[in-house]
Amino acid sequence: TYFDELQDVYLLQTRDAKNPVIYTIFTTTSSVFKGSAVCMYSMADVRRTFLGPFAHKEGPSHKWVAYQGRVPYPRPGTCPSRIFGGFESTRAFPDEVVSFVKSHPLMLHPVRPAAQRPLLLQTDVGYRFTQIVVDRVEADDGHYDVMFIATDVGTVLKVVSVPRQTWQDLEEVLLEEIQVFKEPEPILSMEISSKLQYLYIGSSGGLTQLALHRCGVYGEACAECCLARDPYCAWDGASCTRYFPSSRRRSRRQDVRNGDPLTQCSDQYYSLAGDAESMEEQLVYGVENSSLLLECLPKSQQAHVSWLLGKLSGQSAKNEVTLDDRVAKTAHGLLFRGTLRGDTGSYLCRASEHGFAQTLRRFRLEVIDAAQLEELLQKEDEAMSRARIAQATEGAGPSPPPPPPSLPGAAPQGQLWYRDFMQLINHPTLGGVDDFCEQVWHRERRHHRGRQGKGRHHGGFGHAKWKHLQDGKKGRSRRTHEPERSPRSV
Repeated sequence: TYFDELQDVYLLQTRDAKNPVIYTIFTTTSSVFKGSAVCMYSMADVRRTFLGPFAHKEGPSHKWVAYQGRVPYPRPGTCPSRIFGGFESTRAFPDEVVSFVKSHPLMLHPVRPAAQRPLLLQTDVGYRFTQIVVDRVEADDGHYDVMFIATDVGTVLKVVSVPRQTWQDLEEVLLEEIQVFKEPEPILSMEISSKLQYLYIGSSGGLTQLALHRCGVYGEACAECCLARDPYCAWDGASCTRYFPSSRRRSRRQDVRNGDPLTQCSDQYYSLAGDAESMEEQLVYGVENSSLLLECLPKSQQAHVSWLLGKLSGQSAKNEVTLDDRVAKTAHGLLFRGTLRGDTGSYLCRASEHGFAQTLRRFRLEVIDAAQLEELLQKEDEAMSRARIAQATEGAGPSPPPPPPSLPGAAPQGQLWYRDFMQLINHPTLGGVDDFCEQVWHRERRHHRGRQGKGRHHGGFGHAKWKHLQDGKKGRSRRTHEPERSPRSV
């Protein structure tokens, strides 16, 4: 498979105006194998190839060999100018030059990427690259090229090229993947302003701008800022903020090349055990045989996420979770395809990178018996049916029944939420829930009848006062609807 379709070209200007760095996007033309590649070229290599020999098919096998014949003047590939023959346009070239170009469209030597390989290669990811712009950023340990790559689903990838051993051996670090447009639509154009520090992105549906740096998304710790390896950002002693090369603050910490937090943040103590114990445990309920996701997203795109499990109550998570067809680790967290009672326990989400480990999330999973939950829901339906029958018998009309009683700590307006189900399931007097509901509903009906009786039998000053309030209420109603009156006739 070849990446033989050129999508976009970006020229990154350098101090030598005649030798910019060329960034290109290639895609496959195959409808089966979809992929995209980003390559970097040197203008000197391109110039050297076009000044070399032309390719020519010769012999019975029609192999491509170097053309040894005469090359017409001006040489094909030379820009028209007054210096080379006095031509102002290629339209003025002699017919001999045009015929030679038609019969020799290829050069013998290819132009190879600067790193002898693509900088970035993506296959079978559900999207293709469409546009690219590059910004050369000055960091504490050198200059880095940050690539902003647009896709046909409305996302932008922020990638930095980092040298491994030498500046010729580059490693691509994905810093961010940003969803620019709500609807997935191809990004058709993209421009960058290094002066304003903004990226301008256009599609068929609109135009938007995006800041080149968003240092706050990397976290609130020195290690997280260092692990991000973003040349735009550095730790200033209190937060991850924009890095300025001219800043005189010596406390700014940045390590784009290695991303080593143990060296840059050595004065801060990080411990996995202490970090886990101090983190608040989130209680999560799951129903037996249903799907469940324990969400955990690391700040760094390069972090390795692992899950630890402790089965006993109060036991810290120590054993690594066994992954299989039912329990899978995804990019968004730990996915259960059908929970079991044995999945109950404490779960710890841990991220590790460059020898540094930290706790991201801590969960306490409680799996509920499906039969027990079904029984509870059935009891609630029966109670609601009895309430409707009682209201119909007493002539209360088709008004909806009062809401069921809520447990302490339940949501407002008497709504019975999921946590209330859990408390009812574990309640020692589960059988008396219906009786308790009936008592509350009868108490509310007696209170409602009592208020109606007082309104009918009380007279005198209280009755007059009530009548006065009703008149005032009607007056306000008339003023509210006064604009709806028809205009008077003249």
